[in-house]
Amino acid sequence: MAGEKFDAKSFNPQAFKYRADRIPRTRLNEMRKSKVLTGNPDIRTLFTTQDGTAYATIAMRGLLDGDVQNYDGKTDMVATGTKTFEQGVVVVGRMKAWVEKDFSHDITGGISFMDNVAAQVVDYWQDVDQDTLLAILRGVFSMTSTKGAEFVKKHTYEVDGPMEATTLNSATAQACGDRKKKFAMVFMHSVVSTNLENMNLIAHLKYTDKDGVTRDLELYTWNGKLVVVDDGMPVEAGEDGPVYTSYVLGEGSIDYEDIGAKVPYEMSRDPAKNGGQDTLYTRQRKVFAPKGISYLKKVQASLSPTEEELANGQNWDLVNSGEATETERSYIADKVITLCRIKSKG
Repeated sequence: MAGEKFDAKSFNPQAFKYRADRIPRTRLNEMRKSKVLTGNPDIRTLFTTQDGTAYATIAMRGLLDGDVQNYDGKTDMVATGTKTFEQGVVVVGRMKAWVEKDFSHDITGGISFMDNVAAQVVDYWQDVDQDTLLAILRGVFSMTSTKGAEFVKKHTYEVDGPMEATTLNSATAQACGDRKKKFAMVFMHSVVSTNLENMNLIAHLKYTDKDGVTRDLELYTWNGKLVVVDDGMPVEAGEDGPVYTSYVLGEGSIDYEDIGAKVPYEMSRDPAKNGGQDTLYTRQRKVFAPKGISYLKKVQASLSPTEEELANGQNWDLVNSGEATETERSYIADKVITLCRIKSKG
């Protein structure tokens, strides 16, 4: 296992990664349980082979379409083919380093920081992943193409006041009709969750630790759907007060793959700086690809998109057949994309 203190000589990156991976990632794990995040072997193969890259286009088989013909003994049958659809996906790379001084160890009576490091790193990266997801959702619901704008309008439900008991059901029905049962998770601001909690519409999830003690998690359920409360959710100034955005996600709505970095964790020691200090360096590369939505990479300055670039609607469009002009393209049916946005005043 990793040493008692940050020390480049004794640090074992494989052991540290194993230790960090064993600590539960509450939000990410709950997303997996709700089946919002699903693995995609095609994406993993693209980005983990020796020919891997930072951006790729995945070919998707088109669905059968066309009008059925009348079989009357005198009408010639006309055959139609299927188009190949294309989905752009991007790897999001992030890195962060932390430093600890020898002096901190000395003046605290020899307190070891390493025991708590793995847990802190897990929590930190869990928040980073959630920020990435929210940036992607902001981008998707800012799409500027004709079909993208139509999707945004249909999959956005506006409430002239606070959320009510029927809001979630009505919003998902407007977005996806008879596929509304596929929705599994809601991201919302604490103001919205407090309003729902006051109406006894949401309940805390429970967690039982190894000692048998049951505690409330900072996660809720609403009509059987997981609720994640995050004050980083978009809030706009409205005529009658703030307008809060909540996102509803469906089962299998986001492909997720942890592509990994060559060296995800490593240590470096500088014996001279500040009298001696150790630095932990961390890196990750992950893919979050909404089903039915293509990342276009129209506005991206480097090989990894920033949060601002992920939130830019010009970088996203509905999956389509890729012809040069919009009028020539065939687009995926928006009904199968189980993403929904609710705007409310609480």
